[in-house]
Amino acid sequence: METILKTIRLSRMVNGKYIVRNINIEINKGDILAIIGPSGAGKTSFLRLINRLDEPSEGTVFIKGKDYRLIPPRELRRQIGMVMQTPFLFPGDVAFNIRYGPAQIGEGLSREDVEYLLSKVGLGGYSHRDISKLSGGEAQRVALARTLANNPEILLLDEPTSSLDKKSKEEIEALIMRIIKENNITCIMVTHDIQQVSRIATRIMMMEHGELLQFGIPAEVIQGE
Repeated sequence: METILKTIRLSRMVNGKYIVRNINIEINKGDILAIIGPSGAGKTSFLRLINRLDEPSEGTVFIKGKDYRLIPPRELRRQIGMVMQTPFLFPGDVAFNIRYGPAQIGEGLSREDVEYLLSKVGLGGYSHRDISKLSGGEAQRVALARTLANNPEILLLDEPTSSLDKKSKEEIEALIMRIIKENNITCIMVTHDIQQVSRIATRIMMMEHGELLQFGIPAEVIQGE
């Protein structure tokens, strides 16, 4: 199996306190890694370190064998897309949001390109819809389509379904799984939903107080709780 991401002593200290400390893991291409643990365990902080939204105080990350400090941040964030728990969308219409990432490096998306991406997330015909008119589930789908516009190899998801109702949660989860499989994307997802973990994860990382407690397949980690 090809190792796509490796962390070495990855740590972040804020105000003299470690919020992520000495994390060493390897993730293979195509893995779906679920990060679990109590509130304040450092799960989201770890996720933010992976694509350098925050800078590590110590250690580093290797992407396909390359130290990510040697990759320009804009290029890194094309390779590693991130979808937040509450989607942040820019004011305007859906098409503007989908085109935003490629536009940052001078690439344009045609109307057909935008429509194709929206069709992948079940929002065909939404390109001219104002983002203020979207439901929570629709906004999360637009955020996912916007991330896919950059053709990421790794997808970071910070509790992408936790703020949705049951029906929307099930739809977004199924959509994420389909997109991951169709595009052979590696996924790292923070979640509190153990049932969701059992359904979709190939690996589980359990954190507490910023440290790695367990790392392994779901049967090993969940049974060990």
